[in-house]
Amino acid sequence: MAIMLGVDTGGTYTDAVLIKNETEVIASAKALTTHFDLEIGVGNAVSAVLNQSGIAPTDIVMTSLSTTLATNALVEGKGGKICLVFIGFSEKDIARQGLDKALNGDPVIFLKGEHDHTGSEVVALDKNSLRTALYKLGVVSGFAVAGKFATRNPAHENIVRNTIREITNTPVSCSHELSSKLGGPKRAMTAVLNARLIGMIDNLISATEVYFQSIGITANMMVVRGDGALISASQAREKPIETILSGPAASIVGARWLTEETDALISDIGGTTTDVAILRNGRPMIDPNGAMVGGFRTMVEAVAIRTFGLGGDSQVHLARDGLSGNLHLGPRRVMPISLLALEHHKIVHDALDSALGAERVQDFAGQFLVPLVGCVVELSERDQVIFDRIKHGPIPMAQVVKSRIDLGSIDRLLARGTIMHSAITPSDASHVLGYTDAWDELAAKKALLLFGRMRTGGGEILSKDLNELAEKIITQLTEQTVESLLETAFSEEKIEGLAKDLARHSLTKTGLSHHRNIVSLDAGINLPIIGLGASANTYYNAVGHRLSAKMILPTHGGVANAIGAVVGQIIMREMGKIESAGDGAWRTFIGDGPKSFNSQESAYNALREALTHKVTLAAKKAGADNIRLRFEEDTQEAMIEGRKVFVEGTIVAVASGRPRISQA
Repeated sequence: MAIMLGVDTGGTYTDAVLIKNETEVIASAKALTTHFDLEIGVGNAVSAVLNQSGIAPTDIVMTSLSTTLATNALVEGKGGKICLVFIGFSEKDIARQGLDKALNGDPVIFLKGEHDHTGSEVVALDKNSLRTALYKLGVVSGFAVAGKFATRNPAHENIVRNTIREITNTPVSCSHELSSKLGGPKRAMTAVLNARLIGMIDNLISATEVYFQSIGITANMMVVRGDGALISASQAREKPIETILSGPAASIVGARWLTEETDALISDIGGTTTDVAILRNGRPMIDPNGAMVGGFRTMVEAVAIRTFGLGGDSQVHLARDGLSGNLHLGPRRVMPISLLALEHHKIVHDALDSALGAERVQDFAGQFLVPLVGCVVELSERDQVIFDRIKHGPIPMAQVVKSRIDLGSIDRLLARGTIMHSAITPSDASHVLGYTDAWDELAAKKALLLFGRMRTGGGEILSKDLNELAEKIITQLTEQTVESLLETAFSEEKIEGLAKDLARHSLTKTGLSHHRNIVSLDAGINLPIIGLGASANTYYNAVGHRLSAKMILPTHGGVANAIGAVVGQIIMREMGKIESAGDGAWRTFIGDGPKSFNSQESAYNALREALTHKVTLAAKKAGADNIRLRFEEDTQEAMIEGRKVFVEGTIVAVASGRPRISQA
């Protein structure tokens, strides 16, 4: 009997599942994700499934981890302060591909140095300027390195990486190690995001491994990649960017395993995000342009998932720009008031009672700021002043904000993960309506009463009826979920117009209500929808009804991500290129510099051999057994004077296999 353990760490919950012989779920559990110490949340979830099943830790032969922490960080604009070393580029290149937004004010070191498209050095690397800049640089959590045509010759990136490690002993992300494609600014973007995530993912993996070892689990740990495949924990540490969309990708694999549906929309609601994907012919669609998360386009191969800042713990906002009291959810996740009260009962209830007893509702009434234990980052003098007001909290936000200038510091502290915000969420509304009773229902009711006293743009009180306001919040969650599903569906249709605009167009919304007058209008989703996530059973029946679609809510759908973490495959890909160098010469590129050959056949044979070695080694390093190899080849030709001329060839080597099983 082979017992496998899957764990998924999300923004709100950590899930665990035990699967026997890859065919049967024998136990599943949820525990709150403890951001201040991830090991606690992992331990609570794993110990629960072990107690349910009676399985001994030593009987577990495989463990696997998926996570939405990297995805959530990019959606919410969080992550450590990093430095980009940009080789051969200028300041105007920072504005390309949204790189300036990804950097968000973090330092950049511009260096002279350049290779051309053939991999030849055309400008020598300025090593002295690098050393000078590094000695002057303040504290950063990691470095991103991107050089011009580094995928054709990574020599400059390698020298810079080694120099940074020698001087700073800080993690370095080189762009050529993350993507073999051309496009320097886009590779730089991927390297920047990778560098920003290294500390976070390393912390999660370390916490999980420490806990496993402490209870006697000795099996090797796998981590889910953004395309749903598995990699080793050490590989995930080196390239944490590959774990963006890890949780959603695992959910797709789990949804397929749970339902056996071959064509469907999959919608996975978490605390922070809603992730939507399309299943076609039993396979998730892969985004050919690279994963898009939080408005950033990366070069990471991942399932084609649209991630929306919408979840059970999304902050509820009152729109002040109109006369009516319109609500909007997200994109930032906050800690629900009902959850904060569970952990800090007196502080929360005293503050809510005081606010309810006041004659007028102050700005930020019913909101709290919470320091995160153990998070140490370098703060500006201004931000340090604000943090000092919060560090012994939780503390009501109204007591922290002395002027509007303070809000900028709070935003920066939230982005760096130094503090957390607590406010009204759909989870609080669910407690008010009796849909759940997991946390402090009374705190949720007090917070919604306070929120209902806020004034709309027309000067009217938002709501005097507690249940009416809670229903309004849940209805808004339904509406934004419907828009997310429609946007995903429209993105695959050949209909003129932007998918985002079409999903929110008045004609579409009229069609959802099956309008019948002079004009007859219908709109909906023509595929089954598989609803996943802890709160899918609470919210998604209304979504299916609104879209006139079959809604499937599978048993164990709340832990589909943890299931997908166990049942996936190890899949490694390595890409190489061949170019004609003219006059019977051929040149190959595989990430370690150009190599020349005097025939096309010898170039192809050498490239296949090099790729086979590289991809097989990567698969073995990931822990794959019974490795299978296949090649995907593409040739580009041009017509010159009536004859076909070879321009470029691409070979992708793919190695796959199930993870090696430990002996129990």
